Amino acid sequence: MSQLTDISVFKDDLGKNLYRKKTYYTLCIEQDVLAKDKDEADKKFCDDGGLEYSEIGKNITEAKNGVETYMVDANYTDSDTTEYLGKVCYEDEEYAKEDGFVEIDTYALEDDIINEKGDCVAKEKEVKPLDDLKNILNENSNIQKI
Repeated sequence: MSQLTDISVFKDDLGKNLYRKKTYYTLCIEQDVLAKDKDEADKKFCDDGGLEYSEIGKNITEAKNGVETYMVDANYTDSDTTEYLGKVCYEDEEYAKEDGFVEIDTYALEDDIINEKGDCVAKEKEVKPLDDLKNILNENSNIQKI
């Protein structure tokens, strides 16, 4: 007879019944990654994150008092969208730039940039000096131009 279970049976077990129960658990893995943008982060999560399936085995179960684990399996079902948490910026300390002290700034926006001074600043759009005046004049075209 093939091996049906890992439970060993002895003469004292004569007349007992063998039972099996499947129990489903929801496992949530939350991982973080540093990347230049959301697309790179998604690629890193897909390629280098997730679950190490070779570690899913009987060693993660509890089996005592005659209970033996027959099978352990894990299957992917769904994932949430990648969430922006913050940007690596210099700490707000006097010598942070010189000493290389950085932190995750949760107040920095995702598209903020680090300027040539090392400050985290809003991404600036190219602005020409007279654009504001041109926009005002176009919006109020009923104003007589001289």
